[in-house]
Amino acid sequence: MAATSHDHNFKNLILDYPRDALAFFAPEEAPAPGDEVEIVPVRQEQLKERLGDRFRELDAPLLVDWRDGRREAVLFVVEEETEPRRFSPHRLAHYCLDLARMLGTDRVVPVAVFLRGAGAPPALLVLGTERRPYLTFEYLACRLAETPYERWRDSRNVAALSVPK
Repeated sequence: MAATSHDHNFKNLILDYPRDALAFFAPEEAPAPGDEVEIVPVRQEQLKERLGDRFRELDAPLLVDWRDGRREAVLFVVEEETEPRRFSPHRLAHYCLDLARMLGTDRVVPVAVFLRGAGAPPALLVLGTERRPYLTFEYLACRLAETPYERWRDSRNVAALSVPK
């Protein structure tokens, strides 16, 4: 019997409990507790420009739609990285741009979840010259190793309670 990977468990947690996952990993953008929303997983396999291009699969892109129309739909692109030093903001930006184009939206919240604390990932990506930046890409970073357990200890949030103490 094959062992289930940690990455697979992480994806399942987000897909099984998307509202809790967004509240824990991206609280500043997540739906409020009383909001009536529909959360739909988006295709994880990205479309290829050409058949021979490299295959890319996202961790957990989620489209959140407010039923009352109070807010426009928002696409959350949640990517998990075990080791922060291996994280690539270029890769995450590429995923976000591809999904935004595919879904016809500019309302995208990139989220990087770092499982361990060794090494600091880049805070943002800036493309440009010494004259000026031409493209700035920021993302929400959830560093689980730095998240105080006491803050979530009494929570009913399944995603928060699933994090090893």
